[in-house]
Amino acid sequence: MAAPSSTRLSLAMERTGQWIFSQDIPSDVIVEVGEASYSLHKFMLVAKSNYIRKVIIDSEESDLTRIDLSDIPGGAEAFEKTAKFCYGVNFEITVHNVAALHCAAMFLQMTDEYCDGNLAARTEGFFSQVALSSLTGAVTVLKSCQKLLPFAGDLNVTNRCVEAVGSSASSEAYFPSKSPPNWWMEELAVLDVDSFEKVIIAMKNRGAKYLTISGALITYAERTLQELVRDHSGGKGRIELSDFSDSDSDSSLRIQQREILQSIVALFPSEKASFPINFLCCLLRSAIYLRASSSCKRELEKRISEILEHVTVDNFLVLSFTYDGERLLDLDSVRRIISTFVEKEKSTSVFNASGSDFIENCSSTAMQRVAKVVDKYIAEIAAYGELTISKFNGIAILIPKHARKVDDDLYRAVDIYLKMHQNLDEIEREKVCSVMDPLKLSYEARVHASQNKRLPVQIVLHALYFDQMQLRSGAAEDQNVVASKNQKPQTDVSLVRENEELRSELMKMKMYVSDLQKNGQATTSSSKEYVKKTNFFSSVSKKLGKLNPFKNGSKDTSNIDDETVDLTKPRRRRFSVS
Repeated sequence: MAAPSSTRLSLAMERTGQWIFSQDIPSDVIVEVGEASYSLHKFMLVAKSNYIRKVIIDSEESDLTRIDLSDIPGGAEAFEKTAKFCYGVNFEITVHNVAALHCAAMFLQMTDEYCDGNLAARTEGFFSQVALSSLTGAVTVLKSCQKLLPFAGDLNVTNRCVEAVGSSASSEAYFPSKSPPNWWMEELAVLDVDSFEKVIIAMKNRGAKYLTISGALITYAERTLQELVRDHSGGKGRIELSDFSDSDSDSSLRIQQREILQSIVALFPSEKASFPINFLCCLLRSAIYLRASSSCKRELEKRISEILEHVTVDNFLVLSFTYDGERLLDLDSVRRIISTFVEKEKSTSVFNASGSDFIENCSSTAMQRVAKVVDKYIAEIAAYGELTISKFNGIAILIPKHARKVDDDLYRAVDIYLKMHQNLDEIEREKVCSVMDPLKLSYEARVHASQNKRLPVQIVLHALYFDQMQLRSGAAEDQNVVASKNQKPQTDVSLVRENEELRSELMKMKMYVSDLQKNGQATTSSSKEYVKKTNFFSSVSKKLGKLNPFKNGSKDTSNIDDETVDLTKPRRRRFSVS
């Protein structure tokens, strides 16, 4: 064992001595690589490099003293190692420098055809036997190839790395060799977007499952777009309101992030359940912020609408607010997502239903769940002054009315909007209330509505009228059951007559108030007219008294609190995928 060790040591010392000895010989050529220059000897370089030999032979100068190699792949660092190889000085070949050394050796034509045991053969041996044998090594080499393009591509170094990484990653996905099992996803996340895209395509060609591909895409997005996708609460990754200004639209960082995002979306598997909906919502908000292409945003909206039955209020809020959670964004994406989902549900119902069953089938479980989430979402954004009536109603009416069993959540949203927008006139308040059906409110909601001064009078009367109808109908049914099971319910003629009288009185009252507003007679009426007006409103009051469901102390409403609905401004939220 001692002899071989001493032999290797003496050989290394001999080569080092040659390098030192050569320094005593005056140099006869200066090699320039960019800003670096090296004083070397022609006979040492020509012995290994066919390229340099040709440059010297083909030179018009009889005694060439300067050679420019600024185009060499890997730059000055790679050339220095190739020069050491020419002088017989040892250096280490690693996964970090093998690609640059191999490209430089091929550029200088340091092959076995010119000289046995040349540098190109040695780098090729290390590249194929060591670097590509592991996922980590192949990823490191592939990453280093980014600075060697297009030369690394022409020598097929990049493609060989891509195939090796794709093969190793696919194997690790099904038979992990390390813990945690998804460690290979973190390895791929260090690649530039072009190399990563090639690896994903290679994995798809090898038959990788869509969940494997989606997992790698999620990890890569969280790594490369960390401040946009993961950190929404502040700190180092916080994005201030000023970052949304047009002056930042062409910044290099934003352009780079936009390209990464669009590349990730383009690599999406075709399966609709490939990604969780919260991740898709974060990507869509990032696309809006980065001003990504329309096709990119439409693809994300389509993906979200396909799995909208899994949506939560927080997911919608991610799409609605700026990164600091203070300002409401344009709600066009939210409207398109909901509209696409509703149209899809209607199309499904057309194939599954016909005739009178259409409406019932339209109210699928998914539709009802989305309707409930949308109503709660509207209640969350209703407190913001920048939300106009058209935007408020525009989202609420997207959900078919038959998809809501009760309108309590929608009533809560309406009430919050009316409370936070107190300057609305009667017509505007009626427009806000038009999105809900007072007859579909629960008993508790109707009690609250009957005492809600923010609601238009017509909505309150509808709620009271419905309660009276329910009471009368229930009493009539009880009488019919006692009388006979087969006897049809008879119409309550007196109730119908009272209802008609009430409608007539209400119409007269509205016409009277309208005339007062038009003619300005409210403050100039005579005492006789005042008596008639008093009698008129007294008659209406008596009619309404007949509809009072709490008459004779049947219900105690003294402890009904107008603040049972939480109307506080939604708290600032932390949105995160992780």
